[in-house]
Amino acid sequence: MQNRKLKYLSHYNEQTQQSVYKLIEHNKLETYLLGKYKTSHAIKSDKQLYGYAQELKNEFMKKTAPLTKVNYDPNVNSVHNALGTHYFISRVQGGKLKTKNEIKIASIFKNAPQEFLRMILVHELAHFKEKEHNKAFYSLCTNMEPDYHQFEFDLRIYLTHLDTGSKLW
Repeated sequence: MQNRKLKYLSHYNEQTQQSVYKLIEHNKLETYLLGKYKTSHAIKSDKQLYGYAQELKNEFMKKTAPLTKVNYDPNVNSVHNALGTHYFISRVQGGKLKTKNEIKIASIFKNAPQEFLRMILVHELAHFKEKEHNKAFYSLCTNMEPDYHQFEFDLRIYLTHLDTGSKLW
């Protein structure tokens, strides 16, 4: 396995990657994940996902434009090479500029721990204020979810685990 690249963890340091390689070699990725995240969330429908995203937005980003649509999309991971995407659509309607904010989440996260879903939603919501992945962006993410970076790392381990052909939750 060490000859294979860890595509979800490639920007982490060598020591971190070696630790993950050891987990893979000893078939311990599942043990690691289940030790931290016991069950999948109950947010299965697009309506529930929209409600959850709206709660997060209302708690942390009241002054941003309203969410128009939030849904699971089976094409997000394969088409966009992403876990979620956000869209800003502006149109002139009469004499006014109408803006729509949409979020699409990869369907594989219908059956994942809530912490992973929350991390992805926080990430996409943060793009409503900060377009680039910069210091202000990540500061906003950690303001909305203090464990953002740990959840992101564990999510990358989860994706690595899925690449081995295994499933959880």
